[in-house]
Amino acid sequence: MSKQIRTLLIANRGEIVCRIISTCRAMGIRTVTLFAADDRALPHAMAGDINCQLSGESLAETYLNIEQIIAVAKKTGVDAIHPGYGFLSENSKFADAVEKAGLIFVGPPASIISRMGDKAASRKLCEEIGVPVIPGYHGDNQDNAHLAKQVKAIGFPVLIKAAAGGGGKGMRVVEREQDVNAALESARSEAQNAFGDGRLLMEKYLQQPRHIEVQVFSDTKGNHLHFFERECSIQRRHQKIVEESPAPNLPEKIKKALYQAALKITSHIKYVGAGTMEFILDSTGEFYFLEMNTRLQVEHPVTEMVTGLDLVRLQIEVAEGKPLSVVQADVSCTGYAVEVRLYAEDPQREFLPAPGDLSHFSLPHLPQVRCENGYSSGVRVSSRYDPMLAKLAAFGHTRSDAINTLLDALARTYIGGVTTNRAFLMRVLDSKPFRDGKTSTDFIPRHKAMLFDQTLPDEDVAKSAAIYFLFGGSNTQAGATADGVEHSAWTNEKLSGFR
Repeated sequence: MSKQIRTLLIANRGEIVCRIISTCRAMGIRTVTLFAADDRALPHAMAGDINCQLSGESLAETYLNIEQIIAVAKKTGVDAIHPGYGFLSENSKFADAVEKAGLIFVGPPASIISRMGDKAASRKLCEEIGVPVIPGYHGDNQDNAHLAKQVKAIGFPVLIKAAAGGGGKGMRVVEREQDVNAALESARSEAQNAFGDGRLLMEKYLQQPRHIEVQVFSDTKGNHLHFFERECSIQRRHQKIVEESPAPNLPEKIKKALYQAALKITSHIKYVGAGTMEFILDSTGEFYFLEMNTRLQVEHPVTEMVTGLDLVRLQIEVAEGKPLSVVQADVSCTGYAVEVRLYAEDPQREFLPAPGDLSHFSLPHLPQVRCENGYSSGVRVSSRYDPMLAKLAAFGHTRSDAINTLLDALARTYIGGVTTNRAFLMRVLDSKPFRDGKTSTDFIPRHKAMLFDQTLPDEDVAKSAAIYFLFGGSNTQAGATADGVEHSAWTNEKLSGFR
């Protein structure tokens, strides 16, 4: 039985809140936003039809406080809650609490999140149904001595990972036996702080692999679709900073095998909603299941650009109990899209976060460019949260067109007051290896001499200032309008315009 969503609470912060609001407005759905006291000046805080301040200061007291979020949802009379990504988006306890409160959770059921959001459990499932997984350990015995023994048995180098969550948190690469115990302790501590779950797993660390993911979507009627693949190999600290679709230099045979493996999993578990199957490819083209993200991805815009589909709209429709509005034969991939994540961080200092006050924040308003952000001029970038300022994505009929358009967009981006990775991203995009599509997860350290320059910070500031004063803001728009939503308005008409 379907149930129409009239009012939706977005349990998140920043640009993803504004992104979801844009689709809700196109669908005639009222929205409720949440904000912590230190986020009051951010665009998302006042972007909804109803905006509620959370009590408390720490993450545990605010954006991770399930009881408080449910209380706000009941008080504001919402029908559903969208978790966005990060925070509680893959927390089965949250999904269960939403369902028990009589509300719709815009995502898969709690039971599926528990099964697939847990990296160890999802690997076991894949082994059972014949989807290849990377050799490693994902058992229940979490004693450090036992884990250290498993690391040695796998053979160096080994990747230690948090069993819950993602985003590169709780991950350590260990290459020497003497570093094992320290890596286990630091990974466990980071995982516990980030996800409230300190369980770890480990796997063989592949040399120069590619990180390819498949966007999947399922409804309650048993329909399971894929929306092609994304290349996400350019990473720092095990976190993606450049994503694109379709993946370059990937044979059609491998693509089809990836799609089949992804749909084999969703069909087996009777998945519901948006999800992403992440795979690692070795140098021979063999692929292994890495994990499943049971939520919307940060990089979903590139899939929307090449397919013309609004993934948030599909999420909401599926949550309402409706069948998917498309069938596999109707889903096509047209053109190319590339996205970068713009961070307040210093690439020259191992990408350390660079919090501070944004004296100016403007993003370009260009054809075929999509900018989504959660900041505006005059606000503070806090050290309490992930330092991502914005996402910029560009579409082109060829991959080279998309890259050139995105470079132009970054050149017209001006951010004052904090150090950013803007110039670094431009170097990555304009490098010959990237233009040739020769990407792997060790891309940044492998091309360190090409990508890093000790004069970069001053050069970055000088170029940004020159661009800003030359254009006088005529070809830029502020990071957000008064309601913080215009920068990410994204209706079906605009999506289809990229086809």
